[in-house]
Amino acid sequence: MSDADQTDQQGQADHTGETLGGPRPDPSTTASKDPEDWVTGDEPMTGPQRSYLDTLAREAGEELPADLTKAEASEHIDRLQQQTGRGTDSAS
Repeated sequence: MSDADQTDQQGQADHTGETLGGPRPDPSTTASKDPEDWVTGDEPMTGPQRSYLDTLAREAGEELPADLTKAEASEHIDRLQQQTGRGTDSAS
């Protein structure tokens, strides 16, 4: 069993060394795969994608189909973030 798979006596995963939050990576220097090339891109969008996409679409005044794939949802999220200003670093 790997370190990432270890759990304590209460069944909680050991996330020692992991962090959440922090600065977002600079997209211009971060290697990323085109959603079209994702191995799981044709699977249904995830719950978090659906929730965030719903929020973005409402803010943008758009309606989107609810049966998007992960890759399609990601592309809409990127587009709507630009359109609404969400997800952009406005601290600079």
